[in-house]
Amino acid sequence: MRLCTTCKQMKTIRQQLIALLEHNPMDAREISQELRISEKEVYEHLSHIDRSVKALKKKLRVKPFRCMACDYIFRDRKRLTQPGRCPKCKHERIDAALFSIV
Repeated sequence: MRLCTTCKQMKTIRQQLIALLEHNPMDAREISQELRISEKEVYEHLSHIDRSVKALKKKLRVKPFRCMACDYIFRDRKRLTQPGRCPKCKHERIDAALFSIV
């Protein structure tokens, strides 16, 4: 989903991010490209958004990271950042997590 340019000018980055994630799930790379910020910034904003949407009676949902080599799913991971490698097979090819707000 694309935000119109007037919407981007009127909203903060976090408000834009919430609006994006309410409409469809996105990974950090897609978010960074849409909002024109770095992926590192995306993860920082997501941790704050996780807390702030609770006041709106909503929740940040995370479809977990997955190892592309052995299909290990990072279900219990608390951090929102992408892991460096799989704890099971040690491969570094990790499929991105998808974030959404419901």
